[in-house]
Formats: sequence, C-alpha cells, structure tokens
Amino acid sequence: MTEPTPAPMVVQAGDHTGSGEATFRSGFVCFVGRPNTGKSTLTNALVGEKIAITSNRPQTTRHTIRGIVNRSDAQLILVDTPGLHRPRTLLGKRLNDLVRDTYSEVDVICVCVPADEAIGPGDRWIVSQVRAMAPTTTVVGVVTKIDRVTPDRVAAQLLALSELLGASSEVVPVSAKSGRQLDVLVDVLVSLMEPGPAFYPDGELTDEPETVLMAEFIREAALEGVHDELPHSLAVVIEEIIPREDRGDEEPPMVDVHAVLYVERDSQKGIIIGRKGARLKEVGTTARAQIERLLGSRVYLDLHVKVAKDWQRDPKQLGRLGF
Repeated sequence: MTEPTPAPMVVQAGDHTGSGEATFRSGFVCFVGRPNTGKSTLTNALVGEKIAITSNRPQTTRHTIRGIVNRSDAQLILVDTPGLHRPRTLLGKRLNDLVRDTYSEVDVICVCVPADEAIGPGDRWIVSQVRAMAPTTTVVGVVTKIDRVTPDRVAAQLLALSELLGASSEVVPVSAKSGRQLDVLVDVLVSLMEPGPAFYPDGELTDEPETVLMAEFIREAALEGVHDELPHSLAVVIEEIIPREDRGDEEPPMVDVHAVLYVERDSQKGIIIGRKGARLKEVGTTARAQIERLLGSRVYLDLHVKVAKDWQRDPKQLGRLGF
C-alpha cells in the first residue's frame, strides 16, 4: 500500500504561533534563488528601508548586502546574495563563490521562488547546491510576488515548492510589494533562531558602507531601460566624497560625490551617456535623490563614464573594481 504524501507545511497569517517566551532571539538568514526572484525587494520590504538595489535585469545584486530587522524580542540579519547561476565569466564565478560562502555562515536559508513562474531546472539546481553546501542548515521556502497571480496559482506554487524542498521545510507565501504575509515570514524566521543577543544597535538597518550604497544607487539608475548585455558590463566606483566647507546657517550642508561608471566597450559608453549626455544626466538626477536621502544632505553628483575592456574576465581589473 502506497504511503500518502505529507501535506506541505504552508504558513499563512494566523497559522504560526510563537512559544510565548520572552527570550530574545537573533540570527542570520540568507535569501537564495534564481536571479530576479524578488530577493532584494523582499530584503528592503522586511528592513523597511531601501538598502539593496532592485531591477528587472538578472544578476543585479553583486554583493552580500546585510539588512537588519529589529523587534523587541528578536533581531534578524538578512543576507541578500547575488542570484546563484551557472557562471560564464570570472565575475560570475566570484559571485557564486560569495553565495556559497554565505551558506555556511547563516542559521536559515530561504529559497525564493516567484509565484508567477513555474519551478524549473534552475530552481532544482539551486536547491541541490544548497543541500550539498549546507546539508544541516534549516531551509524555508518563500513564494514571492503573490500579488501577481490568483490564489489558486499561489496554492499550486506552494505545493510545488514544498515537494521540491521536502515536508520538513515550511513554505510561506509573501508579497513584498503589498506587504502581505511579511509579518508571518518574520515570525517563522524568529521561531527558528536560537536565543542570543542583538548583533547590531537597535535602529541600525544595514552594515553596508555608505560608499557601497551610493555606488549601488548609481548603478540601479543606470540599469533602467538599457539593453540586455549592458547590466553585466556595468560597474560603479565612488572616487571621492568631499563635504563642502560650512556655508552658514542659511545654507543646508552640501557634499560633492565623484563617481565613475565603468563599461567594457565604447558602444556601451555611448548607451550610458546618451544623446548629448541626456541619459547620464537622467541617471545623475535619479541617483542623487537616493544619495541625498542616505546622507541627509544636499549632494552635487559628478559622474564620468570610462571603458575598462573585458573587466569581468580580468582578475586585476575585478580587484580594482571591488570584486
């Protein structure tokens, strides 16, 4: 007689109850998944502030961004990683190495799958990598972007992800855009953490240096509406940050930020700059607003575009560009 298939451990609002203990819990959570599954958007939504850039282009995230969720009873450190993929360049290999290194450093790994895309070979490959690299780490399934599909489609995706991960893994449907089920996901993650102290002061949202965040905001602005090949070829370096001298009580503080956008070919340089510099000006306007919010002061943003030929494949250039 065939054994019945265990029902998936799906967690909806109101389903998850804590232990009632007042013990403070803390730990690290890693979001993994194919590129463009909503990991960075989810990180930002949980933290409540933009700390990771988002784009509809694959491989947008290039660093392990740490976001901090503070509660009265817990602190979660969320590690947003680049999308795990089969690399075609030295940069791709190094990004994969970043992800794999993270597996061994966290308490829970969340496998993210969007509700509006069928689970495929890429998802199964990622789960196999997670199981191989971190066989004893707790895995939670997260179905993202549930606001895009019908409830029936969400239910089918939850079942499919549960079957992929196994009956011992909880699966949670969420929408970072609407905020639906985010509190449930946090409850689940907190319940899986061991008692421990806060790692960061209350109110801190990320441990990323301001220069990294500024470079990422510029890259995000530059990625909007560009051709498919450009996102992988674009890197941004902050060269100087110069606070201007005291301008008197009537003038708000001002900071000069000088940055360089690196591409691999002259044709890509033209794409970034645009006709008569119009596109680069657009990038500067968009990025400056984000940087001013980050720094809490007015910003003069000076952008230049340079060619670093085939930097994704050159170890020396990768090092200079922070990879």
